[in-house]
Amino acid sequence: METRSGCSQSTRNKQQTKIERSRPFRRKLNRVSDSASRFLLLRQVVGPQGASAAQAIERLVREGEDASLCRVNAYEFAARNGLDEGQVVDAFVQASHLGLFDLSWNLLCPGCGGVLEASASLKSVDKATYYCALCAGGYEPTLDEMVEVSFTVGPGVRRITAHDPNTLPMWDYYRQVFWSSGVRLPEGDAIKELLASVILEADEVPPRGKCILNVQLPAQFLIVFDPVTHSAMFLDVQGEPIRERQDLTVVFNDSSAPTGTLQLRPGPLRLTLENQTDHRVLPGIFIANDQLHDLLGHRRRFLTAKDLLTRQTFRDLYRADTLDINQRLKITSLTFLFTDLKGSTELYERVGDLVAYDLVRAHFRVLNEVVASESGSVVKTIGDAVMATFPTPERGLQAALRMREAMSLLNEPADREDLLLKIGLHEGPCLAVTLNERLDYFGQTVNIAARVQGLAQSHTIFTTEPVVSNSNVARLMAQRGLQAKPHQASLRGIKEALTVYEIL
Repeated sequence: METRSGCSQSTRNKQQTKIERSRPFRRKLNRVSDSASRFLLLRQVVGPQGASAAQAIERLVREGEDASLCRVNAYEFAARNGLDEGQVVDAFVQASHLGLFDLSWNLLCPGCGGVLEASASLKSVDKATYYCALCAGGYEPTLDEMVEVSFTVGPGVRRITAHDPNTLPMWDYYRQVFWSSGVRLPEGDAIKELLASVILEADEVPPRGKCILNVQLPAQFLIVFDPVTHSAMFLDVQGEPIRERQDLTVVFNDSSAPTGTLQLRPGPLRLTLENQTDHRVLPGIFIANDQLHDLLGHRRRFLTAKDLLTRQTFRDLYRADTLDINQRLKITSLTFLFTDLKGSTELYERVGDLVAYDLVRAHFRVLNEVVASESGSVVKTIGDAVMATFPTPERGLQAALRMREAMSLLNEPADREDLLLKIGLHEGPCLAVTLNERLDYFGQTVNIAARVQGLAQSHTIFTTEPVVSNSNVARLMAQRGLQAKPHQASLRGIKEALTVYEIL
């Protein structure tokens, strides 16, 4: 189960963590001040498998436009360069750990795709509800839908305009700062043309300054919106047109007051925009028409907090830098895999402590490699048991099948089944928490996954309805010629009996 480089990505990550904890490494990293040396170090830590990703990232820093280095979407970057997504994500994580990039956790509005808050730490996501003024809605944060992870080149590596967002032109600010990397916006000047079709007027208001806009209001629903303070005023323009000028003052401050709605008549309006902040604001009058909804409706995949937290590379490098002890963040869907060795006590009696210890260690090494290769991470080990997470059910099932095959290979030299692995899978919602100074998960989904594993016999995989009903899982099973045999089971701590499935 070794990679071409002779060791697994998981093993390299653990080796790297040990190196980084040493004083010589810290002194070496402090001496590595130029980007060329840091990129050399990046190529070393990602190994041969990640070399192409590291080279593409270095090329991006050297040759890319400023906008392409702000909030990089790792998935889109991988697709554009024809690279493996997992290797790209791991390379960006390593690059961030080496100071080449700044890793950002961006809390998103699921409606418009705007970034409501951005922080260098997931610990800053500490509100029960986040409010979007543009969409006039509140949302409970979830790690797999509302928290985007992006990467911006460090200012010490290459200075880009987005490092000082107050210098960005208005439309560049919208593209690079307000909207997330998951919003698919037109390229080049096309964004300006599209915005012109949905914005009546827009202007920059300096700190503590005022601006007056004279506009002719159409009979439409309008939004006076500023992306800097995330504040808005809704204008419901209807009725018979009038000739008399209407006056309206909108004040922008840092309090993020709730959105209000004002009814106006079609006709002339003198709009006074007052900035009470110490930074500029960029208000515009948006027309809530089909073009605006079309602009906000085109989305692409982005790296979520859930995706990153389930990657072994991130867990190895940022073990203590995830959640606060009191944080409880929701994940709407996560796949849990539990394994356990059957008869491990008898194994020690049969082959002796030394041989059994080596076998169990080999079993853990193989499981760690399989989990990492399927975009998963090992949450913890409990005795001879392993708890792992995966972003999707098919990744979890693929890992389970590979684990079963790997145990057969480990048993071959002795010509007997010393290692008998029991595997259980379940998918569902959970809470991400910090327990014993490390990222962990809590909830009924975790409990069911552990109980399902307890039903499995040697070399068997037991799973649940949410897993087998997944379309990608069905496709994988059809490709492998597998079947799911249903069983009725009562699980300890679960009131109602469940249908569990044995993968044959």
